Amino acid sequence: MNKTRRPTSARAAGGELHSKLRIIGGQWRGRKLEFPAVEAIRPTPDRVRETVFNWLQNHIVGARCLDLFAGSGALGFEALSRGASHVTFVDRETTIERYLKETLLRLQGVGDVHRADALQWLLRTPQPFDVVFLDPPFDAGVLSDTCKQLEARGWLAAGALIYMECPAQLGTPQLPSLWSLVKSKTTGQVGYHLARRIVESLS
Repeated sequence: MNKTRRPTSARAAGGELHSKLRIIGGQWRGRKLEFPAVEAIRPTPDRVRETVFNWLQNHIVGARCLDLFAGSGALGFEALSRGASHVTFVDRETTIERYLKETLLRLQGVGDVHRADALQWLLRTPQPFDVVFLDPPFDAGVLSDTCKQLEARGWLAAGALIYMECPAQLGTPQLPSLWSLVKSKTTGQVGYHLARRIVESLS
């Protein structure tokens, strides 16, 4: 989600207000997706997504990914387009759930969609992910708690990468002790960061 600028919206044939995003790399490069114009949703801008996936380029092919505050699905669909083996999308909005399922089916992407509050969803039996995308609504104040639950409940594979967006004014997010900050940048009011889960020594 990009919290600095609302995407252009238009009425779909059925009268529902929609916004658009464009996949910028991989097998679906240039494909435009229309998603419901829910007020809180701001897709990660093209320039930021390009930077993020440059950071991830050696890790995304074959990766199992979690797009936890999925919204438009910009990050998850970009990951699938660039070779991720599977993406799990989680969002609490009914209209977004329907859009994500329909888009996944239309693109013939490999993944699953869940309508749930992100923190509640993390209470279920975990399965480890290689890459996690965290872009919660800026006013929700849940990024720190989400990071703690991902680590504590076993959702991360050894060496997993975690991408986070938050207000630039907050600086670097507080990370669990086993996470190491890899990359960090700001664009306007948005701070975006990449962390790695440190592989514990067996010795």
